[in-house]
Amino acid sequence: MKIDWAALGSVFGVSLVVTVALVALFTLGIMGLSRRERAAAQGGSAALAVTGAYACFAACAAAVAYGISLIVA
Repeated sequence: MKIDWAALGSVFGVSLVVTVALVALFTLGIMGLSRRERAAAQGGSAALAVTGAYACFAACAAAVAYGISLIVA
């Protein structure tokens, strides 16, 4: 059995980058929701922050769904 180390390294690199990107995107969503809470406590509105947070969560869900479709196919 011969292991293709270049392909294994490539898969590791791509999965590491995608994982970090998903964590960063989810963190941005959480930060957007936290801005909404802060604005509500101060009596303001944070519609843009909430919209951005929902967009981040939607992008995370789309990336996860795409990954699952790659695994299933």
